[in-house]
Amino acid sequence: AEECGKGNSITLGADDMGYIVEEGTTRSYFWIVNYSKHRLSMESLEIAAEQDCDMAHLIFHGNAAAIHYYSITGIQKVLPRQLKISYQTLEYDQEAQNYYTVDKEDELDFIDSSVRVIAPLCNTYFDLTGDAFLQQWKMPQSARSDLFMARAVEATTWAVQDYREVDNEKKNQGGEGLGGSAPVSITFTAVTTEAAVFTEWQFSTYPEFDDISDRYSTEEFTFVFNDTGTFYIRFVCANDTGECEYIGDTYMVSIGESALDIPNAFSPGASEGVNDIWKVSYRSLISFECHIFNRYGVEVCSFYDPSMGWDGKYKGKLVPSGVYYYVINAEGSDGKKYKKSGDINIINFKAGKKNGGGEEVTE
Repeated sequence: AEECGKGNSITLGADDMGYIVEEGTTRSYFWIVNYSKHRLSMESLEIAAEQDCDMAHLIFHGNAAAIHYYSITGIQKVLPRQLKISYQTLEYDQEAQNYYTVDKEDELDFIDSSVRVIAPLCNTYFDLTGDAFLQQWKMPQSARSDLFMARAVEATTWAVQDYREVDNEKKNQGGEGLGGSAPVSITFTAVTTEAAVFTEWQFSTYPEFDDISDRYSTEEFTFVFNDTGTFYIRFVCANDTGECEYIGDTYMVSIGESALDIPNAFSPGASEGVNDIWKVSYRSLISFECHIFNRYGVEVCSFYDPSMGWDGKYKGKLVPSGVYYYVINAEGSDGKKYKKSGDINIINFKAGKKNGGGEEVTE
C-alpha cells in the first residue's frame, strides 16, 4: 500500500480477497470480488423430464455459481447475484369466486445446475434474467424455457345451507354449523384450477373417510339430507394422470333426531299473534299429514307441511268454541313413525258486560 494525498491505495490481485483498513481506532473490512472470474453466462433453461406435484424442476445450462466471500471472523457467505425467475400461476379471487392469472417472480442468489420453484397452477413459460451486476452495467442476460404444462391442482370449496325461518320447528341440539332439522338442503360448490381433470365430492359417515358411501363427479350440486346422523363431505380433484391430487376441507353435517309435540288448546280471534294458530312443534319430519274434524266428523282442515297450522276457520269463518279432533301421520329422519290423534280445545274470548267495578269480563 502507498499513501496518496489524503487517502491510501492498494494494488488488487486477480483473486478475490478481503482487506482490513484501519484509520485511528476505526477498523473497516472489505471483500473485493473479481467478477470476471464469476461472470454469469446463460445458455438455456430446460424443463426437467421428471416433475413432482409441489415443485417445478428446471435444468439450467450456463454459469451462475455461488460467489463466496468471508466475514471478518472467517465465516463463508454468499454474495447474492439477485437472479430473477418469473412465471405465471393462478390465485383465487374471493369476490369473483374464481381463479385468475398472476405474475410471480422469485429471486435466486445463485444456481448450481437446477432451479426449483413452487409448481405453477397454469401453463406458463419460465424467464430467467440477471444478474444484479450485469443489470447495473446494462448488460443483462436472459433465458426462456419451453412451455411448462401445469400438473399441480388446487380447488376452493364452500357449502351453503338453505335455512328455513319456521317458528314451530325445533333447531338442532348440536348448535351452530351445517345441519339441523331434516330435511336439510345444502349446495356444495368447488372451483378448480385448469389442470384438474378428475373432480369428485365424497360422502362418508367416518371423519377419516374410511368408507365412502356416495360420490358425485361434479363441481356443484345440491343434496337434501333426510336421515338422522353425522355426515362428512369433502372435495377431491386430480390431474389427468392422477399423480397430482388435491383434497379439500371436510364439511360436517349433523341431522338431529325427530320430535313431535302437539298442543291441545288455542284461542283463534282472541288476540292477534298470540296463540291464535294451532301448530305442532317438531324437528326432522320428512313426511307429515294432519286432518282436523269437528265433533260431527266433518273435516274442517288438513295440511301436509308441519310448519303450517290451523287458524280455527272453516270455509273462511271462525268455528265455534269447543272440542275438535286431530289425526296426524308423520315419519322422522330417524325412521320413527308417528300416528297421533287427540283433542283440540278452542277457547273463544268474547267481550262481555262490565262488572260493578267497571272492568270488562269475558265468557
